[in-house]
Amino acid sequence: MVTILGLGPGDARLLTREAWDVLNASRRVYLRTRRHPAVAELPPHLDLQDFDALYEQGARFEDVYAAIAEQVIAAAQASPEGVVYAVPGHPLVGETSVYLVMKRARDLGIPVRLVAGLSFIEPSLERLAASDAGLGDPLDGLQLCDGLALAAMHHPPLNPDQPALIAQVYSRAVAADLKLTLMNQYPPLHEVWVVREGTSPRTTTLAALDHSDEFDHLTSLYLPPLPRAGSFEALQETVAHLRAPEGCPWDREQTHESLRSTLLEEAYEVLAAIDADDLDALREELGDLLLNVVMQAQIATESETFRMGDVIADLIAKLRRRHPHVFGDVVANTAEQVVANWNAIKQREKGRQARSALDGIPNALPALAQAQKMARRAEQAGFRWNSHDERLAKVREELEEVINARDPGHRAEEFGDLIFTIADWADGYGIDIEAAARVANQKFARRFRRLEQLAQARGLSLSEMSGEAKRTLWQQAKDDDALYAGD
Repeated sequence: MVTILGLGPGDARLLTREAWDVLNASRRVYLRTRRHPAVAELPPHLDLQDFDALYEQGARFEDVYAAIAEQVIAAAQASPEGVVYAVPGHPLVGETSVYLVMKRARDLGIPVRLVAGLSFIEPSLERLAASDAGLGDPLDGLQLCDGLALAAMHHPPLNPDQPALIAQVYSRAVAADLKLTLMNQYPPLHEVWVVREGTSPRTTTLAALDHSDEFDHLTSLYLPPLPRAGSFEALQETVAHLRAPEGCPWDREQTHESLRSTLLEEAYEVLAAIDADDLDALREELGDLLLNVVMQAQIATESETFRMGDVIADLIAKLRRRHPHVFGDVVANTAEQVVANWNAIKQREKGRQARSALDGIPNALPALAQAQKMARRAEQAGFRWNSHDERLAKVREELEEVINARDPGHRAEEFGDLIFTIADWADGYGIDIEAAARVANQKFARRFRRLEQLAQARGLSLSEMSGEAKRTLWQQAKDDDALYAGD
């Protein structure tokens, strides 16, 4: 038998009566760690064995916990009366090694007895309740997390609209890694509370979390919610409410088809904000674009077609599947290798070879972007130019065909060919032709508006000015634009 016993969150006064009786009746106890206040007050007759040396070997925590589990199980198999394995707090709260021991014991048919202990949660809540942390009922959304697991992540799986209690922030190094993960969701100046055994909770900012060396194996972190709703769940609730019978009549009437034009408009407004290098506008426009995505998913949810969770799960699976150099054992040291792997994986996913290298290019793309994507696909398939000079020669050839066109219809066709060839020429230089065209449009708009201002200031009418006068005014508008726009 394996008896797994909780030592509680502090000194021996916090041991349960059952735990004390088990300890008094035992001869040997295996401790996950000897670094616990209760250990010094355990019954003196006990032969205490610990696994601290495994931690000191510098191995990964996953390997340490697996090694502990194997040694506990081996001791149980070798001892007719079984073994006692003691851990801090409650055995089932924040104790990975306990779950490994239980699983291994079940596989081998070894009985397991759990002896409860007070977890770190209750005393942490008591200290926070006595402070100004603003702690509410923990059943009302309090999230419990392992600090070591969070510190190993790049983004915290937390709802920022709900408080969180994070255990095992046992060192300054863990606090530093944890801070970096949390700042992918929370602002640097977000207030947090450091909760330690025997002291009152201390408040600090997330950015300054690791600026002191006050951490030990009984330290936790309390993370209050953000001051205003900012979670994806809150957005989904808002949109679902808008679509509900008591919601908004306009939102209830929307369909996948009715939102199509809005989706395109919002995407273009995002591009406009990027082109203008306006980060405030970008934040707003990304929100509008996200609203369309969430609304589409809510409509699908109501028709029981799919849910947002399906959209996200499919996306996560695709990203992991198509990045084997990050989530697998494939080597890709350059962007070109990544693209080659991506395309190969896409082909395997389809289960067949594409009929054409151009398959999958959306018809709804803007014409310039579509032209460049087609040219790039053709080049990847082997239909490529050998040099920039060859591309330029093709542009000149198409320009001559426009000049020599025999009628308006033929000329329109040749203009199309010329534009396609220019898009391909730009692609050879790595230029996004759609973005370049938008920049050119904005530049023209700035300069023309300046030209209008100059003409108005001088009492001139553009329609009545000579060509030479307009060219002179245009040059001044260009000079002014270069001065103020840095062009």
